[in-house]
Amino acid sequence: MKRFLILKLFCFLFSFLFSQTDIDATKLDDVLEKIRQTYNTPGMAIAIVDNQKILYAKGFGYLEEGKRRKVSENTNFAIASNTKAFTATALAILVDENRISWDDKVTKYIPWFKLYDPFVTEQITVRDLLCHRTGLKTFSGDLIWYASDYSREEVIRRAAYLKPQYGFREKFGYSNIMYLAAGIIVEYVTDTTWDDFIKHRIFEPLEMNRTNTSITVNSQLDNVASCHAFVDDKNLVIPYINWDNIGPAGSINSNVNDLAKWLILNLNKGKFKGKQIFSEKQYNELTKPHTIIDISPFSKSINPSTHFKAYGLGWTLYDYKSFFIVTHNGGYDGMISQTVFIPEKNLGFVILTNNMAYTYNVVMLTLLDYLIDNSLDLYWSNYFLKVKQWVSNQDKEEKEKWETSRVKNTQPSFNLETYCGVYSSDIYGEVKVSLKDKKLYLEMIHTSIYQGYLKHWHYDVFSIKFDQAPSLPAGTVQFISDKYGNVTEIRIDIPNPDFDFTELKLYKHN
Repeated sequence: MKRFLILKLFCFLFSFLFSQTDIDATKLDDVLEKIRQTYNTPGMAIAIVDNQKILYAKGFGYLEEGKRRKVSENTNFAIASNTKAFTATALAILVDENRISWDDKVTKYIPWFKLYDPFVTEQITVRDLLCHRTGLKTFSGDLIWYASDYSREEVIRRAAYLKPQYGFREKFGYSNIMYLAAGIIVEYVTDTTWDDFIKHRIFEPLEMNRTNTSITVNSQLDNVASCHAFVDDKNLVIPYINWDNIGPAGSINSNVNDLAKWLILNLNKGKFKGKQIFSEKQYNELTKPHTIIDISPFSKSINPSTHFKAYGLGWTLYDYKSFFIVTHNGGYDGMISQTVFIPEKNLGFVILTNNMAYTYNVVMLTLLDYLIDNSLDLYWSNYFLKVKQWVSNQDKEEKEKWETSRVKNTQPSFNLETYCGVYSSDIYGEVKVSLKDKKLYLEMIHTSIYQGYLKHWHYDVFSIKFDQAPSLPAGTVQFISDKYGNVTEIRIDIPNPDFDFTELKLYKHN
């Protein structure tokens, strides 16, 4: 018994000492501010925690470019896909309460749920929704919901028309729509909204008092950061886009003080201030690998010692300098965020930024090095400056290639009225082409920000730029005609990493 007590005391002291980290706030302030300025980010906020308390929380820069109100640790930002871990945790709570099982079929709770392949519809489980292995390619179908007027249910129903790119459970393919479906399961099981369940079962117990699930709530608060896009190398303020219709995949708005408590909950494997929010058993399910993710050459160049990368349930998992990392990021139009915790070190941090720069990535790697081996410098800032220049050169080459692909001195095959009409896709719905000011004008009917004039490029191809979506580059709209001279189809191509316009097969109404 005596040896047992000594051993128990030793384990306690070891755990206590292991979790302690002395933060050099002055030096950290200096490094983080230099990173912010280097990458021209208007504002950001950072918090670092151990498994007991907040070790560091600070805002940098400003809520909005050109204005002088400063970001604080209570400034709200959109956290986008960091929402996914909250949705997975909500389902973990229901598993703890024996109200669902991870391997229950989705159709048990959503009878109308349907995917392209009837076999997948029949077999897909709650677990499958949360670990991105449904067979869909990354971001497939995001044009259905992004800035659209479709309801949550309509978004899911339209996913039935998305053709899978991979076999079922074969490969990782990141899907926002499947996370929306997971959130709808919460609603069917609890007879309340996903928003209210998250609020009452997670936000309130964690005292996340400024955190919410909708910009309609967030816009009523004081101390909210503005979104920014880079236009001509300058930060342009852009409006918040309503993500309510994809809520369970990305609609949460929060701040580093609140998210610090969320990280403390996870470092304590589901417990916060003595209260078990979800069980350690479910924590282990959430943070174990479910779907392998390919390690890209770029990721390998950053971390040559990486042995694995995978997705759990709402969390991305990998190893860094021999430590297990649990993380997720969130990309909102005009903001990027990152949550990270290192279970073996009992440490975690959150990064919130209000533009689309490399800032979040630089800060994440800088903090990982600091918390793992006490190295604090501008190595990663200098590294990503080279990456930024390389990407800029690639973009310039692609733009030049696009410009030189144009065949000059060609004319459209038909008069402009012939191209006008309504074109539709089972996936998206209607796209209208009409004459406006004697020019062709395209409108994606369910997405008001996606509209613009068509300018003749060559033959029956026209260029387009959605001015209300400045983060998207210019693209093309090609009109296809049949052998009888009837325009029957349009193909929209706007190359970007987020939305696949070529996925839409748009045919003209008779």
